[in-house]
Amino acid sequence: MEYFLQQLINGITLGSIYGLIAIGYTMVYGIIGMINFAHGDIFMVGSFIALIMIIALGLTAGSAIAVIILSLLLVLVLAMVLTSAWGWSVERIAYRPLRGSFRLAPLITAIGMSIILQNFVQIAQGARVKPLQPIITGGYTVMDSGGFAVQVSNIQILIVMTTVILMVAFSLLISRTSLGRAQRACEQDRRMASLLGIDVDRTISLTFVMGAALAAVAGLMYLLYYGVIDFFIGFVAGVKAFTAAVLGGIGSLPGAMLGGLLLGLIETFWSGYFSVEYKDVAAFSILAIVLIFLPSGLLGRPEVEKV
Repeated sequence: MEYFLQQLINGITLGSIYGLIAIGYTMVYGIIGMINFAHGDIFMVGSFIALIMIIALGLTAGSAIAVIILSLLLVLVLAMVLTSAWGWSVERIAYRPLRGSFRLAPLITAIGMSIILQNFVQIAQGARVKPLQPIITGGYTVMDSGGFAVQVSNIQILIVMTTVILMVAFSLLISRTSLGRAQRACEQDRRMASLLGIDVDRTISLTFVMGAALAAVAGLMYLLYYGVIDFFIGFVAGVKAFTAAVLGGIGSLPGAMLGGLLLGLIETFWSGYFSVEYKDVAAFSILAIVLIFLPSGLLGRPEVEKV
């Protein structure tokens, strides 16, 4: 029971990171119907920006608590701003000119931008992994029985709390603000939304900016949790987050979060009880089974095509 509870805590933490990245995928797809395969590499860029700023500030676990909190808030804000600028630039340069083209062109461009970002970071920062000493340490013992202690660390609590807060905030933003109404209008019919006075280009750009900001948050959380990054983490995390978005129902924010949690739990439990080498096989197998019976995902809505 204790081992199961520990794996549950680890799975929720990993799933929260996947969910943050998956929300960016599902927001872009929900509006323009395009899978932004460069989104995982935007997440990677955000983690590198956070690492550079943490090193520049000289932040360590030995710093005062107030210094750590204020410094991490500064790092988070700057990482979100700079990563959002990257997301906006990618949309403006690579995707907007192809918006009226055939559907395969933006997909190819997205893969090309992913390769460009990977190689840019590899050249700029090197191919070696970049370690970071733990900054947020400590935690709590939930249960101690039979010599096995179930622990939840402070960084795990921070990741889950951050994910829940951002999930609620973005859900409210989309459901109760003018920008959210514009996004939902563009999702239904971009041409009609334009005729009704909505700036479609601005709405799509802001969606990319919001998705990149969430990817920056996920990048910082990933860096603080694992303590090591490289130029290739964006591809792996991007594929996992895309899988989570499809599993939960791409186009649905709660679905992206649910898919991320399920994927994290599947990977963690499979690694804990079976073989860690086959955790990806288990995750993708369950995805295939779900899509056989629920083609639109767990919380997705089937597309209705008007004729």
